[in-house]
Amino acid sequence: MPSETDRKFFRGAARAAGGAIIFALPLLMTLEMWHIGAYIQPWRMVALLCATLPLLVFLSAYSGFERTGTILHDVVDAFVAIAIAAISSAATLFMLDVISGDASLRTTTGRVGLQLVPASIGALLAQSQMGASDDDSNESRRGIDGHHAYLGELALMAAGALFLGLNVAPTEEIYLIAAQVSLIHVIAILLFSVLVMHAFVFAVEFRGHHAGAASAWSAFARYSVPGYMVAFAVSAFALWVFGRLDGLSPGESLAHCAVL
Repeated sequence: MPSETDRKFFRGAARAAGGAIIFALPLLMTLEMWHIGAYIQPWRMVALLCATLPLLVFLSAYSGFERTGTILHDVVDAFVAIAIAAISSAATLFMLDVISGDASLRTTTGRVGLQLVPASIGALLAQSQMGASDDDSNESRRGIDGHHAYLGELALMAAGALFLGLNVAPTEEIYLIAAQVSLIHVIAILLFSVLVMHAFVFAVEFRGHHAGAASAWSAFARYSVPGYMVAFAVSAFALWVFGRLDGLSPGESLAHCAVL
């Protein structure tokens, strides 16, 4: 008979499978992802997965399938999420007839592999959002000092930027918008993005801001500006993975990153 720990793990795995499909569904049904998956260079895929793994380990420390105590357990948790994401994505793409038995191995692995990032993030976040009653609060799972908590906030921003960016980065709209905007538009987009991000950080009091602990300027300097820099870097990386920056000038690349 399974132990309580096993039952908690399988409940978490079931939540993860649902979260993987829900979070990845927009990309699972995106035409550009099917096309890019068929010809993406393997080393770009490897780079994407290698960049995602540390974020998954971080997310596992806060919202894994079971209470973990070491980094090794978090690594295992992350790989479990990737495995569940792979199975869920492959099954969904098969039902949509995007992959089939007569498809080449490269096409199949490419199309499934691109879905692993949003699906695995969704798998881990689903455990946190749907299973809050099973575990204590995230902060109680580890003894985290202020410095590591701050780095954790930036890592959470990176995970969010990667997940949201992947939903848009492969589409043609990013290329079309970036091609038609002027330098003034790019600057306006950049400033507006920072201001909106600061509104979430300070006024709405998301996790990155602790009420009464910092002034608006302090929150702007500690969270909004670094957070935008993180999002900008993640956007550039996502566009590079999909080959959207190939052959572009520095100014054109800047416009693409700012738009994303």
